[in-house]
Amino acid sequence: MSQLFGALLLWLGGLSSASFYAPVHRVKQWAWATYWITLGFAAWIIMPIVGGLLVTNDLFHVLSTSPTQARLLAYLFGVLWGFGGLMAALALRYLGLGLGNSIALGVCAIVGTLVPAAMEHKMNLLISSLSGQVILLGLFVCLIGIVFCGWAGYLKEKSIAKTAGDSPDSEFAFGKGLLVGIGGGIMSAFMAISFTFGKPIADASLQAGTQEVFKNIPILVFSLAGGFTTNFLYTMILNIRDKRLGDWNLADRKVLMINLFWALVSGIMWYGQYFFYGMGETQMGEYKFASWSIFMASIVICANLWGIALKEWKDASTKTKVVLWIGILILILSICLVGLGNYLDTAK
Repeated sequence: MSQLFGALLLWLGGLSSASFYAPVHRVKQWAWATYWITLGFAAWIIMPIVGGLLVTNDLFHVLSTSPTQARLLAYLFGVLWGFGGLMAALALRYLGLGLGNSIALGVCAIVGTLVPAAMEHKMNLLISSLSGQVILLGLFVCLIGIVFCGWAGYLKEKSIAKTAGDSPDSEFAFGKGLLVGIGGGIMSAFMAISFTFGKPIADASLQAGTQEVFKNIPILVFSLAGGFTTNFLYTMILNIRDKRLGDWNLADRKVLMINLFWALVSGIMWYGQYFFYGMGETQMGEYKFASWSIFMASIVICANLWGIALKEWKDASTKTKVVLWIGILILILSICLVGLGNYLDTAK
């Protein structure tokens, strides 16, 4: 039963992750870097503290008394993850919401699932036990589903090249997007590693009286602060170079307030992905590292559904849409397989 609850939480995290970028279409007169770091300030600085205060017993005592090494490593891997998040955001910009997430998260699913398993010395368990083998099959099926989604994106790119590919308003760039998507996927997986190194912080939270399901939330204070560091430096360089620091002081105050509102909404939804992931991971038993593949698959599914809703695929051929839906259905199957593997472990 706990695995089912955990899977639901991971799905909510995936939905939150896939949805956070949608409000960008409502932001006017801001450079992309301005929007990104503004939502990032809400997501990576404000919300980790707010979320931690809401669910952690004596948050600041937990943060101050946790092992220094755990805090430092959670922060450092957060810095590295920040590079991944930045590149993944650029993949969204160049490939669109559906395809950009598919490529970045496909790579991220592999690294973020298998590396923590190796760190926890459970690779042999994955290979030698029936439950582990089912989970590995689920991960493999997940990758197949993501390949189908990426193939649909490639077919879409070919169609755009024939019709609106030369439009000055189109930022679609498959080659550039593929490069940053793969790089972003590798480094985005460092968040899963940050959770692994941050385990002593979660243990301190439990000792302070925090409920089991919320024990991972304080880790986000350090991990996301690391991510903010990376993104702040990059976006400030961009805005200084492009002379866009005035974006935060627009003469049209109504537009400024609307932009700030949507950036805040985006930031809250962005934070929600790891808030729910941190909760869901605690419910997945011996193979909790497999939570990452469920999380990634749910993001890809929800992102592509958003892409359809935002009409990113409206000009795609019937073949392209069929390939996309096959990919989505395969991803759903992968989630079922990982869930089955966890169930088999608890049913022994």
